[in-house]
Amino acid sequence: MKRILIVDDAATVRMYHRSILEEAGYEVDEAINGIEALEKALNATYDLYLVDVNMPKLDGYSFVRELRGHAMIPQAPAVMISTEAKTSDQTKAFEAGANLYIIKPTRPDLLVAHVRLLLGDTST
Repeated sequence: MKRILIVDDAATVRMYHRSILEEAGYEVDEAINGIEALEKALNATYDLYLVDVNMPKLDGYSFVRELRGHAMIPQAPAVMISTEAKTSDQTKAFEAGANLYIIKPTRPDLLVAHVRLLLGDTST
């Protein structure tokens, strides 16, 4: 079963995304900010990261940048997901190393479709 780490400081958002992804058949873990996410990524292997932009301690851009530069963490697709909708936000995410940028709120079917595509999951 593929594992996804949801990184978001809002408990309700984590629960929403968790329920969508678990219903789609994925194992889900959570982190409340980029620091906790880096700690978890050093101790477990994830197949995909779903990352909020605005978080305390270490924001999503900085987390993805650290993730991409860390030799001890296996690389996996990173999806940035945020209410920030400017083109400059998306550009910043891609420059940090994100594979996809989604604007909240996301439709469950689109979130699952993007995740399946990035994971190369052809099951329905």
